[in-house]
Amino acid sequence: MTEQIFINTNNQQWLDLQQFSGTQILPLAEPIPHGSIHKLCMSTVIPVHYHPCDEYVYVLSGTLETGGHKCVQGVLWCTPANTKNGPHKAIT
Repeated sequence: MTEQIFINTNNQQWLDLQQFSGTQILPLAEPIPHGSIHKLCMSTVIPVHYHPCDEYVYVLSGTLETGGHKCVQGVLWCTPANTKNGPHKAIT
């Protein structure tokens, strides 16, 4: 990348993730494979899983529970590549 890029997420198309009911994804960046923002509806659960790359999660609003940790607005968590993580449950 040689220039700054600005993405207005308010004008982008959220996509439903069929494998996780109540979850949507907003693809954000390349060349970061699968760079995205996820939006979870209350009570949505994403089961234990792995990612082939480091994962960074920032809670924009609401409350999310993951691996026994309660995460509220403003919490950032990082998970190294190929590390078991989850389940993630949207509380609010």
